[in-house]
Amino acid sequence: MKFQDYYKILGVPRNAEDADIKKAYRKLARKYHPDVNKAADAEDKFKEVNEAYDVLRDKEKRKAYDQFGSNWKHGHEFNAGGWSGTAGGGVSGGDFSDFFESIFSQSRSGGRGGFSGFGGGFEQESPFRQPRARKGEDQTLKLDITLEEAFHGGEKTIQLSRVEQGSGSIATPTLKKLKINIPRGVVSGQKIRLSRQGHASASGGEAGDLLLEMNILPHRLYRVDGRDLTLKCPITPWEAALGGKITVPTLSGQVELKVAAGVQSGQKMRLKGRGLSGKPDGDLFVEIQIHTPKADDESSRQFYRDMQQKFDFNPRSF
Repeated sequence: MKFQDYYKILGVPRNAEDADIKKAYRKLARKYHPDVNKAADAEDKFKEVNEAYDVLRDKEKRKAYDQFGSNWKHGHEFNAGGWSGTAGGGVSGGDFSDFFESIFSQSRSGGRGGFSGFGGGFEQESPFRQPRARKGEDQTLKLDITLEEAFHGGEKTIQLSRVEQGSGSIATPTLKKLKINIPRGVVSGQKIRLSRQGHASASGGEAGDLLLEMNILPHRLYRVDGRDLTLKCPITPWEAALGGKITVPTLSGQVELKVAAGVQSGQKMRLKGRGLSGKPDGDLFVEIQIHTPKADDESSRQFYRDMQQKFDFNPRSF
């Protein structure tokens, strides 16, 4: 049997104190543990470190080893390729528990803490467990919605393209339908999180989350500014000059709006709380635009000539 220099393996002198041996072991076990080190020889190095520590940490075993070298067992069974979870081989649960809790933040699952050998993996009674499978990555997608959907909220069914791993190494694109709930009063840029609907985990963990970023599409009537809305409202010259009541559309139905006499194009009137709901609710601004009838016949043209003679008015005061 090949002689193993346990002191050399741990990198300590032959007169090393117990504390120094334990410190050296912890450092090397952390370095070569297969859950941390993926090198091809890491498992063998880890076995050697544990074998050396198992002997040098025990006063009786160390004394026999110092005296007899490779024959220190005097006929007792010795398996250099692995170790058991009994007192005759391996490391006790106390040392392993303290050490691996500091690395993997995992507590001991029981009072015993040996190994069965690396070929078959860790036994259930091992004081540390395999690393938890990592969660898949989150995925962010932009979702186009109408202004009405943003205002009223409610359910909406969307389709997502997913690439799923089939048999062998063939990746198959599929369409996945999801029913989502759009909160009332969402604004562009706001995100909705759907748990476990993102990218799959490469290590078998749960999928990441899907973040849907709301994007309100342009509207034929309203301009959106955060939670506020602006409606350009055309009125006639006589409505502008004389004032009166007009009917304007809102997202919650039509309302009657009083126009003051002498209103000018570009002036805005505010309908409080008629925008997108929130904290606070948005407003609806009605922007006045004065539209004049076309003078497309002689009678209409004469009417405008009479107005020209009637009013001494020049809006270009600049």
